[in-house]
Amino acid sequence: MSEQQQTTPATSPTTLEEPPPPPAADVGAEPQPAAPKKDRRVLRAVLRWTAAVVVFAAVGAGTAYGITRMERTDVPGLATEPDGRWEYPTLVKPPLPAGSPGPFAEENKAGAHYADLRALLLPAPKGAVEDKALRGTDGWLPTKTFLAEYKDGWDQEDFGQKLLDAGLRHIAARGWTTEDGTRTRIYLLQFNTAAVVESGFGDVFSYSSPAYAVREADVAVFDEDYPEAAQVSGVQRSVFVEAKPYGPVQAREAYVGAGDVMAVILQSRKGTAPAVPFQQTVTLQSQLLG
Repeated sequence: MSEQQQTTPATSPTTLEEPPPPPAADVGAEPQPAAPKKDRRVLRAVLRWTAAVVVFAAVGAGTAYGITRMERTDVPGLATEPDGRWEYPTLVKPPLPAGSPGPFAEENKAGAHYADLRALLLPAPKGAVEDKALRGTDGWLPTKTFLAEYKDGWDQEDFGQKLLDAGLRHIAARGWTTEDGTRTRIYLLQFNTAAVVESGFGDVFSYSSPAYAVREADVAVFDEDYPEAAQVSGVQRSVFVEAKPYGPVQAREAYVGAGDVMAVILQSRKGTAPAVPFQQTVTLQSQLLG
């Protein structure tokens, strides 16, 4: 997807048409036994699974065209309406300074995002109340505010030291709360080069759990149900979910590496944090960075 391409989430569901009825038999023709009903059910199941495979393949390879080419079922974890997906405003990548390459351009050896990092933040969906405290000063958030998402003591101290040692330049953030009580926070951490993000990405998480515990999740585990087909080309991603039994609030968290930027995406809700809007949020933010 080009840096200036306008992207708009689709709103109409994709439906599967029934196969046409068989032609009428000729008069006087030898009667044929009716096909068992289970054959039709099997056919429908095969068609549904085939459509699902095509949909997930499209998600993984669709970054060149962006969200404007995505049907309702192209976003991972979504089926037919109502599916719990949020309605985002039109997404537009910010313009690059004249002569500057994109983060994944071959000539961009540092993997730098030359566009304004604050303009690369995913906007809040329709009906959400934005968290003004995450705007920071001139759109830049103090590191201590970001670290406050993590538990006091070792988690904050060690993570903060790693960020300092890695040469963290600045943090842009946005957060909101939707009508169902789901809280979303997105933090974009920018470093000097993509090499810093790539080498330090594994320090933030392991396969089984994140390296640092967020306040709202007692025990977070790798999200085995997150569809791999939703991976955005060139973007690293690791996704976790709070394991049962959890307290009054369940949390989900994602760590995304794209060029010289690491995105931290947190979602939580009283009771159960739904998977669909989380997958949608991670996918869209990844595409804006990609």
